[in-house]
Amino acid sequence: MSEGGPTPEVESVFDDDDDGSTSGAIRIASVAALGGLLFGYETAVINGATKAIEQDFNVSSGALGFAVASALIGAAAGALTAGRIADRIGRLKVMKIAAVLFFISAIGCAFAPEHWGGGGLAVFILFRIIGGFAVGVASVIAPAYIAETAPARIRGRLGSLQQLAIVLGIFLSFLVNLALRNAAEDGANSPLWLGLDAWRWMFLMMAIPAIAYGVLASTIPESPRYLISKQRIPEARAVLEKLLGEKNLEITINRIRSSMLGEHKPSWRDLKRPTGGVYPIVWVGMLLSVFQQAVGINVIFYYSNVLWEAAGFDESQAFLTSTITSVINIVTTIVAILLIDRVGRKPLLLVGSIGMVVTLSVVAACFSQLTNDLDAAGNPVLNDSGEVVQTLPGAWGIIALLAANGFVIFFGMSWGPVVWVLLGEMFPNRFRAAALSVAAAAQWASNWAITMSFPVIKDGPGLVFGYLMYAAFALLSFLFVWRFVPETKGKTLEDMDALAGVADE
Repeated sequence: MSEGGPTPEVESVFDDDDDGSTSGAIRIASVAALGGLLFGYETAVINGATKAIEQDFNVSSGALGFAVASALIGAAAGALTAGRIADRIGRLKVMKIAAVLFFISAIGCAFAPEHWGGGGLAVFILFRIIGGFAVGVASVIAPAYIAETAPARIRGRLGSLQQLAIVLGIFLSFLVNLALRNAAEDGANSPLWLGLDAWRWMFLMMAIPAIAYGVLASTIPESPRYLISKQRIPEARAVLEKLLGEKNLEITINRIRSSMLGEHKPSWRDLKRPTGGVYPIVWVGMLLSVFQQAVGINVIFYYSNVLWEAAGFDESQAFLTSTITSVINIVTTIVAILLIDRVGRKPLLLVGSIGMVVTLSVVAACFSQLTNDLDAAGNPVLNDSGEVVQTLPGAWGIIALLAANGFVIFFGMSWGPVVWVLLGEMFPNRFRAAALSVAAAAQWASNWAITMSFPVIKDGPGLVFGYLMYAAFALLSFLFVWRFVPETKGKTLEDMDALAGVADE
């Protein structure tokens, strides 16, 4: 690009904008957050297709479980590499790469051949991993880009758009799955249009937002901090002038240049202190990511139907309950967006942790009341898999439902969106993308561990043990935030050098 003036992307996004400082920032943050929508859709769409995939590919439950979890493997790899790629080629190009990968995954999963002997499931898993890689990339690039383009006074609200987009993507996948399942005569593995089974259309539908994401990414400006790191100062000045609404930006530009150490190229080595060891702020980011998953939020969304059927709800009631829970998650995320720049990041996390401790403990107490269903002769009732059917007697099922949704409320107004905001803004300019990659990779690894361990816990120590363990992690998250997490409300990204201890070294 030329350094002689504003880029076409800058002009297009801010044309005829009376308040470029706010509305322009909202628009570009919304486009970046589209990656979160695809993130949510890609991770949740498999829920409506698992039984059909098992039947069509004729595979064991173990192979099916790996197919479901394979996206998390790709996500960890994508998150770990996205930061370095973004530092080399720019944030916008990485968004476009992610959009292409989402599109490829949608097409590949939809048209994977059925016969296991011919490698059908292997093909499906390959494209699931590609989609997961795109998810990992999106989980890094969106919070980084939004933090680097948002004015400090509204950065928390704009950063929360990532989590809002994720939960909207999950909800959208629920709606699409339900609509396609109802449109098919005999369920998800019966054919719809063009002879494709309904479950294949569930994946194919992801191609539409993937195309939109790629196209819209061409209409927003590059991150001004990335432009400054590449010495493209006139372009960065044009973006900052529109975003911040200021004419004299030399002080801001000089602060950004100073924090990036001039000609220094970002690398993994930046995460290490001159005196040895990794900067403490990197460990804080990684542990924030781990605790976000360790409280068991994905157990609610990945295994919710199993839980509610155990609580005595039939299959249709369990699906409706899961959908209602996803709506609650959306509403509470909006509450967080309204509060985060007013009350701060740290208070929301602390309140959320305490609320999760209480609600998870109540859920554990409820499942301690599980009893075996008995037939008229007093013998245990077995399900189709030969397992004893258990339900919660009396009001315990309703209490469990209320407590679980209470847990979602406390998570949705705190740890869901706030962690993404902090990961996008808490790291210094010189290694933000690299540190965010490491933290996001830790998050996906934790997600995989919690997701894979839940069936083992459920069939072994039991649900009571599982929910008490998640409650213990919630308590530890409170102590961790109280002691180690800094408040970043209202601070510029250049202030993060001092918070991280980088300015003194």
